[in-house]
Amino acid sequence: MHCRNLLAALSEYVDGDLTPALCSAIERHMAECDNCRIVVDTLRKTVLLYRVYGHEEVPPDARARLYAVLKLEPGELAAR
Repeated sequence: MHCRNLLAALSEYVDGDLTPALCSAIERHMAECDNCRIVVDTLRKTVLLYRVYGHEEVPPDARARLYAVLKLEPGELAAR
């Protein structure tokens, strides 16, 4: 397995939606690839944090500053 293949199946792997054979291949790859192991660990932690803490609304003033920094019009991120 190559890093690119792992990235293509990353979401399904973290969600537990892959076949046992593909999971084993990914785990063998991660045993030898620090970069992929870090990516998978980071995604797992991100998913866990979202599930534990849920979705929080960004305060309007913070949202306005974010759009200004990104040089976007209000609502442009939601359209993407």
